Amino acid sequence: MNAEIIAIGSELLTPHRTDTNSLFLTEQLNGIGVDVVYKTIVGDDRSRLTETIALAWNRSPIVITIGGLGPTEDDLTRECAAQALGKSLRQDPSLAESIEARFRARGMRMPEINLRQAMHIDGAAILDNSKGTAPGQWIEENSRALMLLPGPPRELQPMFLESCLPRLRGIIPKAAIAKRVLRIVGLTESAAEQIVAPIYTKYANPVTTILAAPGEVQLHLKSFGDSQAAAEALVNELAPQLEQALGESVFSTDGASLEEVVGRALAAQQASLAVAESCTGGLLAERITSVSGSSAYFLGGVVCYSNTWKSDWLDVPPELIEAQGAVSSPVAEALAAGIRRRSGATYGVGITGIAGPGGGTPEKPVGLVYIALAGPHDSVVLEKRCYGEREIVRWQATQAALDMLRRTLAREKQSSGSQA
Repeated sequence: MNAEIIAIGSELLTPHRTDTNSLFLTEQLNGIGVDVVYKTIVGDDRSRLTETIALAWNRSPIVITIGGLGPTEDDLTRECAAQALGKSLRQDPSLAESIEARFRARGMRMPEINLRQAMHIDGAAILDNSKGTAPGQWIEENSRALMLLPGPPRELQPMFLESCLPRLRGIIPKAAIAKRVLRIVGLTESAAEQIVAPIYTKYANPVTTILAAPGEVQLHLKSFGDSQAAAEALVNELAPQLEQALGESVFSTDGASLEEVVGRALAAQQASLAVAESCTGGLLAERITSVSGSSAYFLGGVVCYSNTWKSDWLDVPPELIEAQGAVSSPVAEALAAGIRRRSGATYGVGITGIAGPGGGTPEKPVGLVYIALAGPHDSVVLEKRCYGEREIVRWQATQAALDMLRRTLAREKQSSGSQA
């Protein structure tokens, strides 16, 4: 069964407010097998809101409105919903008394304007609001439902969980949704699509969506079944095919970030890590230490922007910097070797580059980054061109560094396993 969510309020059409309620509702609806197919934001305009609710009611069996249930003139949801459904609106005396009682309990006199919140759509069930004065409403006709919910999350969430979910379970067919996200690094969106499209396009269920993010690509799989087991079986049929086609470019299938995956591998191999960062300014260390328990494998890092620090703290020869430039493969390699030697870590990472927006030259443009990894057996250096603004360049550089370490640890694990 499909659902539609309408978030109401002119403030949501400005840069200052974000609709987070629809994310909560989508998660809850997916959990009972309901797929959200439309999300709309509409301002406080009577004709547009009435038209939006009428359209949603005609095309979706489940419609949820968010907000517009307050006492002021711009709170139009009750009136517009009644008009869209062709129903009358009347004041409910018991509801008015309940709202007034809330004010009395706080030692306050209820403003007359709050009686607007006691307006009741004909045939609607009132949904109690334990956290505020705006009651919700539930209108049900022929296994179709319209829910009017308040805007504040602290009011909406308990109302939906306590009053709407039980009712929904009574009208929707038994169904389930299963999801899986494959996170990919080292491939562009188009390159990943070229590999996986011949596979996933054979399936109408699961539905596959490909999304690009800084430094990674994500494949979102969503399947529908009569039970959770049936839905999971469909995902389990497709996901391994995609993983096999993409190979080691897939770094996560359980939602884990790249730094979490690397942390798990370091901990499993009882290996340690230290980093030396120039253009990334400590971002790599920040990402590594954002993972709980990272002190078990991360020894520390040095942010060394000046050439003097590169030499004094990490033993990078000044003549090497003079000859090759601070942004170069040999200097990155020296940074990785230096931090590994100084810290005693199993692995050392060195990053140097030009994050921009200034500092680039035709020979060494903005976005040029060198990443080196020094390990027990050898060292490797990656030259990478990153594109975008400064923060994107820094993120992509740390993503590449973590991926280099992930792949190295995977090879070490495979090598030790074969030797055993």
